[in-house]
Amino acid sequence: MSSRILHFSPSTNPSQEIVIIGGGLAGSEAAWQAARRGVRVRLYEMKPQKFSPAHTSPLLGELVCSNSLRAENIESAVGLLKEEMRRLGSLIMMAARATRVPAGRSLAVDRTAFAAFITQKLEQEPLVTIRREEVEALDPAQLTVVATGPLTSDSLAAALGRLTGKGHLHFYDAIAPIVFADSLDMGKIFRASRYGAGEDYLNCPLNEEEYERFYRALITAEQVPLRNFEEPRYFEGCLPIEVMASRGYLTLVYGPMKPVGLIDPRTGRSPFAVVQLRAENREGTLYNIVGFQTKLTYPEQKRVFRLIPGLERAEFARLGSIHRNTFVRSPGLLSPYLNFFRHPRLFLAGQISGVEGYVESAAMGLLAGINAARLAQGLPPVTPPRATALGALVHHLTNPATKDFQPMNVNFGLFPPLERHVPKKHRGAAYAARALQELEKWQKNFGL
Repeated sequence: MSSRILHFSPSTNPSQEIVIIGGGLAGSEAAWQAARRGVRVRLYEMKPQKFSPAHTSPLLGELVCSNSLRAENIESAVGLLKEEMRRLGSLIMMAARATRVPAGRSLAVDRTAFAAFITQKLEQEPLVTIRREEVEALDPAQLTVVATGPLTSDSLAAALGRLTGKGHLHFYDAIAPIVFADSLDMGKIFRASRYGAGEDYLNCPLNEEEYERFYRALITAEQVPLRNFEEPRYFEGCLPIEVMASRGYLTLVYGPMKPVGLIDPRTGRSPFAVVQLRAENREGTLYNIVGFQTKLTYPEQKRVFRLIPGLERAEFARLGSIHRNTFVRSPGLLSPYLNFFRHPRLFLAGQISGVEGYVESAAMGLLAGINAARLAQGLPPVTPPRATALGALVHHLTNPATKDFQPMNVNFGLFPPLERHVPKKHRGAAYAARALQELEKWQKNFGL
């Protein structure tokens, strides 16, 4: 079958049918959630008629990279997110439990069996009709969940661009690492903005010896190889830190590590180089390493960036990357229900909505499926409490105060602070206990 534009024809009762575009984790989860609430679903998946550069299997729910769904313990943010999804009847969590393989403290799956499980469940669901066709146009009047992932086709991306405005649609993702504030050594870091213009930044000063050690480690560190569908194209405004470094020993000192306008209060002088950290949230629990987008492998990022004074024991909420990733800059566009303010019958789910990771993508599919079904049934949409892992992710996607939105994995830095002081080693348990209590009340209030 050739690729063609699909214009959705109205069903006999269009309010009782949901169109879902994309059969990955988010789309599959959204379809399952809507169907188990008694709403009819048309799920469009372009495979096997057309494959993205990363996909090879015709199965739904294909895992294209790792087979790991990361930590299992609910005292980790992603483990907590999994537990919340289980309590809401997640198909993805059901599939993971049925197809898991040994992976220590992580949840990993047999990727073929995992996708086959999801495909079979949805093929056997009488309220789900699977259409193996590409969708290239959007009808905002049709109740729709767009869950096309980070490799959304050019035609559908163009359709989204027309609806959202091209400035809200991103095609390459340049991500700098984010560190937890309480893992920083503030004895070595000073707070200041350049030329005395406030104290908005944390500054890690380096003398020449420290800079040389960091520079040598950076330019010799292992990088993530490009995948066969990625081109080595970088924007000059957001070059990987190691690419900048390769242009000369002092390039960073005149670039993102320039010390100009900063005085180290410990010495009364300007340092040789400086690494700036910018607050990622209002609570000041997360800090972005400014200008440090990178293609280094994750272990190398930890090794090299911990050579920076003040970051020796840094814990990372997110590590850096640069890769092809189509996503919508969602704050100001999406409501807390994951539908567009201007097009309330159109929902986003999965990585295209601005989350990172398998579990996070499926989680947004779960919420979009629930709310699309509620809209179809004439019920008000719902959003989970912010103290839950689900709610923390939704807040990240929809918080209009966010200045420089970037996709994010779930982490405790996105959660509201705990109401009382808890020793660091017990904080995960405290966040989880609070979240599950809030989730239980929310489920009872809305019959979920």
